[in-house]
Amino acid sequence: MSDRGTLEKLLIQAYTTPDYSGQATEVFESYVNPSEINLSYEVEYDSSQGSGTTNSRMEFKKMKPGDLTLNFFIDGTGANGRKADVQQVIEKFQLVTGYNGDIHRTNYLIIVWGTLQVRKCVLKSASIVYKMFKPDGVPLRAVINAVFTDNSDDQSRVALAQDQSPDLTHVRQVIAGSSLPGMCTEIYGNPSYYLDVAKANNIDDFRNLVPGTRIFFPPLEK
Repeated sequence: MSDRGTLEKLLIQAYTTPDYSGQATEVFESYVNPSEINLSYEVEYDSSQGSGTTNSRMEFKKMKPGDLTLNFFIDGTGANGRKADVQQVIEKFQLVTGYNGDIHRTNYLIIVWGTLQVRKCVLKSASIVYKMFKPDGVPLRAVINAVFTDNSDDQSRVALAQDQSPDLTHVRQVIAGSSLPGMCTEIYGNPSYYLDVAKANNIDDFRNLVPGTRIFFPPLEK
């Protein structure tokens, strides 16, 4: 419940930029909050098996984007005290989550509700089931079954993963007092890679790094 005693509604906010900058261009507010939230994740492994072996060693490859499944119930009968225009609500959902001709793709979405972690995502699939009709065919009840998939920007994804392994690619921003050997020590555990990093970034004077510069640290060769 909010401070005013009203029920907070699940919101889907639409953005047209992949970094979710600026204000939401459209917002969908659920008519009735979902009674169930389904989160699913998939881990990808390399299960290659050597010749003459009986079992495979599951080498971690990556975490695939997670899916969030929600069902939205829409009631136009007024049975719960508030009558909705079913088709209007469905069209609003499609406007917010669907194809946007201005950017030639679906909108970038943020889903937020109460203490649920803010989800940056895109619509993966949706189906609409109409449950009841007036004699003239006007829908009175419907359920939207929607699946959203994670769409974190690069900065958020790196921050969430907190990948520190030296065999992964890293990008760091130079701050005042930074030195290339020191940054190599932090990432690789060895300052001697500074010449390789300087070469990879076309840095001629590694002793005078400019604050704010982004430096690419390639993975170590195994």
